[in-house]
Amino acid sequence: MTAMTRAELATAPRIVVKVGSSSISGESSWRIPMIVHALAGAHARGCEIVLVSSGAIATGIPFLDLDARPTDLATQQAAAAVGQNVLVYRYQEALRPFRITAGQVLLTTGDLETATSRSNARRAMERLLGLRILPIVNENDTVATQEIRFGDNDRLAALVAQLIGADALVLLSDVESLYTKPPTDPAAEPIDTIAADADLEGLEFGATVVNSVGTGGAATKVSAARLAAASGIGVLVTSADLIDRALHGDEIGTWFEPVIQAR
Repeated sequence: MTAMTRAELATAPRIVVKVGSSSISGESSWRIPMIVHALAGAHARGCEIVLVSSGAIATGIPFLDLDARPTDLATQQAAAAVGQNVLVYRYQEALRPFRITAGQVLLTTGDLETATSRSNARRAMERLLGLRILPIVNENDTVATQEIRFGDNDRLAALVAQLIGADALVLLSDVESLYTKPPTDPAAEPIDTIAADADLEGLEFGATVVNSVGTGGAATKVSAARLAAASGIGVLVTSADLIDRALHGDEIGTWFEPVIQAR
């Protein structure tokens, strides 16, 4: 048995794709149709696609007449409630020409940590995929508290990939690949492949980025990628602008080789 390769993304039966707030909210909302076009292409070839999308709070902020991301939990939850509605509407409008229907799935850590709710979540996702619906997953911000949050949607995407037994996970960001140091460092070099048994000690991957609309960065993607790869799921980290090439198996981004699972 051999491990899945990056090129096999072009024929993978089931893929989870994660996109962050900074890639699809505010002035970057133009990327939604571009991302949907790539997802629709994979869907047309028979691939079962699940999209994990951040951006609810960032999308909701303008509708609450706020100048910046709120810091108190109640206002964050209010922004998420408004923004999630708008975000899914934008995705559905972009999906309409392809005659693909989106299904909203909101999760908390408890949904994936408790046996019964985990089983229910898996069954619902499987049924959506069986009906050729494109599930759009996000954290249920309106009920999540700081203590019960996933921490970031990269981790949520890895857990969803595990939940549904995905073949691959694609983590989209603002840069084309992971680097040995912060990309602004002249000594930084892009990382093409990370072996399943690689020792990552000593690699910086850049500091965690916290911007005005989202949280995350290279560190969270590495952590999520290793989590998924340990379950036998191949992981690609690359730029949201390269999603179409990613789903065609092109030699781009940073590929985390999956651990071969014993039968």
